[in-house]
Amino acid sequence: MALPKDMRLKGHRVFEYIHKNSKKYHGQLMTFKVARSNPEILLSHKFRNTSNNFRIAFAISKKVSKKAVDRNKIRRILQEWLLKNIQKINNHKPYWLLVNLKIGDFCRDKNQLLEEFQNLMLKSRLIK
Repeated sequence: MALPKDMRLKGHRVFEYIHKNSKKYHGQLMTFKVARSNPEILLSHKFRNTSNNFRIAFAISKKVSKKAVDRNKIRRILQEWLLKNIQKINNHKPYWLLVNLKIGDFCRDKNQLLEEFQNLMLKSRLIK
């Protein structure tokens, strides 16, 4: 199950903004970059009414896995967890999140990946 379009981040201006204005949270397997939302950047993508809500992007490098199938599998696992565990209340937090996975073999241990994702979500106060 994929994220709804109103929760995805896209566009090079958005990613530049996040890299410059974010607070970073480091884990063993991944890094979170959390920035306050900036809806003006998204106007070119025609997002108007939901542009101030919580949005997320997953960046999974080829260094994690050479196979796109494996990278997409990891992305789907994280998106599925997010959709199950984020509540509508939390969706109105005005933050943008960029998740960067570090180099490693994630295909074997799904539980460790999800546990760290959850811990960083709690640490960054994006969920309660």
